[in-house]
Amino acid sequence: MARAREESLSRLLMTFVSTGLVFMVFPGTFLGVWNLLQISGRESVASMSAAWLQAHGHAQVFGWVGTFILGIGFHSIPKLRGGASLYFRAAWVCWALWTSGVALRWTANVYLWEWRALLPVSAALELAAFAIFFRAVSQHLPESSGKRGLDTWILVVASASIGLLLLLLVNLAGCLYMALRAATPAFPHVFDQRYLALMAWGFLVPFVWGFSAKWMPVFMGLKPFRPRALVAAVVVNVTGILLTVCGAGSLGAWFFVGGAALAVVALRMFEPAVNQAKIRGVHASFPYFVRMAYGWLLVAAVLGVAAVLWDSSGGIWGASRHALTVGFVAVMIMSVGQRILPAFAGMRLLWSTKLMIVGLVLVTLGCTLRVSCEVIAYQGYGAWAWSVLPLSAFSELAGLTGFAINIFGTFILEPSHAYKQAVIVAAP
Repeated sequence: MARAREESLSRLLMTFVSTGLVFMVFPGTFLGVWNLLQISGRESVASMSAAWLQAHGHAQVFGWVGTFILGIGFHSIPKLRGGASLYFRAAWVCWALWTSGVALRWTANVYLWEWRALLPVSAALELAAFAIFFRAVSQHLPESSGKRGLDTWILVVASASIGLLLLLLVNLAGCLYMALRAATPAFPHVFDQRYLALMAWGFLVPFVWGFSAKWMPVFMGLKPFRPRALVAAVVVNVTGILLTVCGAGSLGAWFFVGGAALAVVALRMFEPAVNQAKIRGVHASFPYFVRMAYGWLLVAAVLGVAAVLWDSSGGIWGASRHALTVGFVAVMIMSVGQRILPAFAGMRLLWSTKLMIVGLVLVTLGCTLRVSCEVIAYQGYGAWAWSVLPLSAFSELAGLTGFAINIFGTFILEPSHAYKQAVIVAAP
């Protein structure tokens, strides 16, 4: 019975993760590459469909990152480990609603088919899925700590969950407005800029901070994180979000820099390790890429301030967002995901450590070319940069595809711990 529960739990996690990978590669990255090819060919972002750009972003953030978070969250619920069928059913319903919502949103934005109906329906499905997830997870939070109160990292993740809830509510309100009043499914520019700030700094960033506080001291051999400094980083970051959403983005950008710097100090990310890094089963470069990701976080925050001061074409803003979503979030997922997902999926081993390093190098190279050349090209500093942008897109596509192949190879080709034990028991 215990083995059956573990297999059911692994199957649930692998379904969420596999769905996220499909959204990442096809609706997300492939569409992003196509968008960038169109922009580079015309040497202008103004003629590109805003609906397509937003479809790409929604597939990456909600379809990839969001689906991963939901799957890992359900996997961590003790009552699922106890075999409660009610919680398993809730998890599968959540997967169905979330996947349908993200798929409908991408379809509405790209094909414009019945988009006035599909847009609000997709947002409602995503919100309903998150409500199921939030209820299931929140019921076990007090049990997750054996002492009074919750650990700091849990509070940080909870703040990110609240950020995701607010994001989904804003998304639903925006979709309803667009369906009733607008001529296209694309959010207006001003609304979209504030929506993206909430998405990036209110949802993605604190999620990574929280799980970094949980895992990095062990995985990278660092000293325990500084709880007060991490809480201060979250408070400063939330202040920046409030200022940006209220229309004071020029001031909020400075708070994002302060929050990112405080988080780096709190997590001791660039301090020497005091213990041996836990790199068994992954490539030895794992700690370097995690630190590199936090370097991208600082670059993204600084570019946000630069955009406030000097951006005239959207290039610096775009570079800042790309440094955050790809340089920070994607590299962290590729680094940590290939460390934890095989273990969560039935104590498997990563299929290929060589493919891990190749994927990380390609994504990092593509992000470096994209961030630097986007500023140069969009701002008119050098026309040659337009021809480099497609290379950055293909480099990132190859790296992310390699990551997906490695995870799928792990799920399909690597035996689980339960299978290994069954073989041992069956052996004569």
